[in-house]
Amino acid sequence: MLRDITIGQYYPAESAIHRLDPRVKVVATFIYIISLFCFKQLSGYIIAALFFLCMVKLSRVPFKFITRGIKPIIFMLIFTAALNLLWTSGENVLIKAGFITITAEGVKKMVFMALRLVFLIIGSSLMTLTTTPNQLTDAIESLFKPLNKVKVPVHEIAMMMSIALRFIPILVEETDKIMKAQLARGADFESGNVIQRIKSMVPIFIPLFVSAARRANDLALAMDARCYHGGEGRTKMKPLKYKKKDIAAYLVMLCYICLIIAAGRILPV
Repeated sequence: MLRDITIGQYYPAESAIHRLDPRVKVVATFIYIISLFCFKQLSGYIIAALFFLCMVKLSRVPFKFITRGIKPIIFMLIFTAALNLLWTSGENVLIKAGFITITAEGVKKMVFMALRLVFLIIGSSLMTLTTTPNQLTDAIESLFKPLNKVKVPVHEIAMMMSIALRFIPILVEETDKIMKAQLARGADFESGNVIQRIKSMVPIFIPLFVSAARRANDLALAMDARCYHGGEGRTKMKPLKYKKKDIAAYLVMLCYICLIIAAGRILPV
């Protein structure tokens, strides 16, 4: 399951999405995520799903590879769906057994919340799968550059986000190695109750924490040895410049927003 985490990984391919300016992909992802919370009709989710499928087709990233990112959040998905199902009141009662009451409104909210979380995860994964960490750093730094005027360390924040994303697949691989090593020593992570399973994870968390701290220290020493410093005066080997295809991508996102708004006002479902 650890290898199913797709956020932070990069999938190299020659596609129209890969060649877009990273700023376009960051803005488009934020717009897509925000749009998921702006409608309550099934038609809006259908439009969001069709739009996402078109982007996956253009990205040439295998759909199965993207959906792998859903597996690690299955428990959270089921828990959230159950809360919405049991705690949503309504007039149309479907099942009533003791203190458990399931309504049609609760079922609807459960389905919509589950779809929202799924689209949020796979939408974010598509951005990181088609954008390298360096491109993400440059995009975030460029988009938030006006905040430098109010003394916000934009470059440092962008660098930290980039390093965090880059460390995700590294730590996942490290966790997998530690688990296999502990299993070879006779560790048992599956038997027992919840408390016992949590305690059995301690031999994993401690070496993982030590490994992460060691890697962070090595990275800091390497940056210091190369006299790295952020802020003004730094140049870029590949400066970001908008092209015609990037403007076209912004127009596509504008059309998507218009479709979402129209679906919310015209279509009743």
